[in-house]
Amino acid sequence: MKRALITGIAGQDGAYLSQLLLGKGYEVFGLVRRSAADAGYERLHWLGIADRVQFVDGDLLDLSTLIRAVEDARPDEVYNLGAQSLVKISWNQPIATAGATGVGALNMLEAVRTRAPGARFYQASSSEMFGRAQVPVQNELTPFHPRSPYAVAKAFAHWMTINYRESFGMHASSGILFNHESPLRSIEFVTRKITDGVARIKLGLSRKLVLGNLDAKRDWGHARDHVRAMWQMLQQPAADDYVIATGRTASVREFCALAFAEVGLEASDHIEVDPALFRPAEVEALRGDATKARTVLGWEPTVTLPALVAEMVATDLERLGRPPVRPG
Repeated sequence: MKRALITGIAGQDGAYLSQLLLGKGYEVFGLVRRSAADAGYERLHWLGIADRVQFVDGDLLDLSTLIRAVEDARPDEVYNLGAQSLVKISWNQPIATAGATGVGALNMLEAVRTRAPGARFYQASSSEMFGRAQVPVQNELTPFHPRSPYAVAKAFAHWMTINYRESFGMHASSGILFNHESPLRSIEFVTRKITDGVARIKLGLSRKLVLGNLDAKRDWGHARDHVRAMWQMLQQPAADDYVIATGRTASVREFCALAFAEVGLEASDHIEVDPALFRPAEVEALRGDATKARTVLGWEPTVTLPALVAEMVATDLERLGRPPVRPG
């Protein structure tokens, strides 16, 4: 039985990755700050796997706790998903973001290097690193131009992963994941804000959905597809970096249209734009080229954007109309 240690297990990706690994017979350990342990239960309960994950104490900013966590978990694979992951918040909390998202990854690399050097390491890199990209479609060779403190921190973590691979021979891979969503996405992200808002309007709980830049375009996939790629990277003989993306883009406006259509409403009748919600430095469009992942990993996205939106809207309607009973 393989053993996996996941940081950020409380988040969307951590929950879906846990489900995937448990289904493959792994023993799964989740790194949590003890004061925040309960934060992971909602998504894990939603997937029905909360009682199958083992929690270990640790903080990405405290190397000593990470060393103990690695010693306790004795992992064959380590997935570093933990971060301050809200791009907008990163302008208000740049130092905290640099710590958790950037230095936290370095701390995790060092803990693995010194206590489990044979473990395979995955770093959650981000398409936001491309920022103001000079080409319309981005792949592993596209230069980075990060446009937020979050993206800068992710770029630091990405290059540190490469450095540890090249310096110490670690099996350390980075997945440059483009936007990936699901019903488990936090409400602070625009996609869940949209589907939750649509559900509230349909149920008569709200009248308007207030958003920022409707013209920003992103390459949106499903989190279940993207975490499968994480696992596939660590099964390769050699570590490497991979773009994970659908190759298709849609604007926030188009995402809204799909969501409102699911409940028989016109998006333009219910959306209000607030300039205060625009980013200080916007990334107008991102579109990924996952040719390398398709060729080397055999990875393919399986969920279309309309199917993703339909799933998210249906789940938010269920949450608001008939809240599910959490087991345990």
